[in-house]
Amino acid sequence: MDFKSIHNVYFIGIGGIGMSALARYFKETGKNIAGYDKTPTKITKNLSGLGIDIHYKDDVNLIDESFKNTNTTLVVYTPAVQVLHKELSFFISNGFAVKKRAEVLGLITENTFCFAVAGTHGKTTTSSILGHLLKVCNADMTAFLGGITENYHSNLIVNGSKISVVEADEFDRSFLQLSPDMACVTSMDADHLDIYGQADELEKSFIDFSNKLSDKSKLFVKEDLALSGITYGVDEKSDYSVQNVKIKNGTYHFDIKTPKEIVKNVRFNLPGQHNLSNALVAFAMAYDYGFCKEELIKGLASFKGVERRFTYHIKRDDLVFIDDYAHHPTEITAVYQAITEMYPGELIMAVFQPHLYSRTQDFSEDFAVSLSQFDQVCLLDIYPARELPIKGVTSEWLLGKMTNDNKKVIAKKEIVSEIKKSNAKIILTIGAGDIGAEVSKIKNEIE
Repeated sequence: MDFKSIHNVYFIGIGGIGMSALARYFKETGKNIAGYDKTPTKITKNLSGLGIDIHYKDDVNLIDESFKNTNTTLVVYTPAVQVLHKELSFFISNGFAVKKRAEVLGLITENTFCFAVAGTHGKTTTSSILGHLLKVCNADMTAFLGGITENYHSNLIVNGSKISVVEADEFDRSFLQLSPDMACVTSMDADHLDIYGQADELEKSFIDFSNKLSDKSKLFVKEDLALSGITYGVDEKSDYSVQNVKIKNGTYHFDIKTPKEIVKNVRFNLPGQHNLSNALVAFAMAYDYGFCKEELIKGLASFKGVERRFTYHIKRDDLVFIDDYAHHPTEITAVYQAITEMYPGELIMAVFQPHLYSRTQDFSEDFAVSLSQFDQVCLLDIYPARELPIKGVTSEWLLGKMTNDNKKVIAKKEIVSEIKKSNAKIILTIGAGDIGAEVSKIKNEIE
């Protein structure tokens, strides 16, 4: 597609984290941008602040006439949008160029040197670290991210166009639209079984993704994954590994073993072994490309994190409040590991909002195990997102599978009162639904 002939880009689902990054990108390149979303959010408010017109009712009459020219308008939609959406149906039936988000991202990046970050967990943090490292190195690059970075307060980092950094999303097999020149796979745990049906089909899609690399020596793989590539991990047998790890005042201090040398005196501030692994592969990809290791060391030390990824909202000697996007059992366990590493022996209260009926059903036993690790657990009702309810799949049902005796299902309005009744020092909110919208209220009430 020739983007030069496109003057208007209309987004259906503009408030999505990946969609909003594309909207910001096209706005940066001088296009006329507008869109629809179901509800106003912090993201849509920020987009509106850039001069982007957004409405919240599915009504063709609310679309500005300038976006109804088939020759000059591109329509981008998220696969989360239902097929019966009136605006989407209008654009399709009237011959507009209508493309999924992943397809557009693939078209934008196909003529760049594309760094692609894949994996069922760790994509957003790893790609955000990598984007930051390249920005610190003053690379001619643009990074499209699946989260809001604390360093840039955005999900888009723009410093040029020769190199791109993208999240390679396995949902809906979106990552097969990309043309990666260098890639990593952080994990391949079963997920999105509503799309794939079986775990081996998900694994096959990662193999298909890895085969899109023209140079197979540019694939970085977490140790123990069933893929061939440059390995990384805490294991000294890996091609890239972290060594001599120490924690000082909540910061990791370590060395990195590369295939060429030992890189000394590296610092990284995000807690948890999973984040240490994310930092390692971001460093490894940038190092392999040829960026200056001294600048990469500076970049790791200055990376502040991603919103809703182990984000501190209160950090006192007597009370700590952390919010995290974790929505899969493996991610929840990783958060637990990070907290217990940083705060050994302290009582932890977790408030979890399950995300999707299908995911809750598919991984109920694993959710029960991961959640039961916390000293106290409160479950909110399942956040449906794009799904209709599944009979019998409820938070009460999940609660019954947990072995923790200090557990209950609560409403959102009860979160603050439950926290105030708890004697836990560490308060944790987790989930990928709308629980994040409660965080500022919780902070204000318990601080």
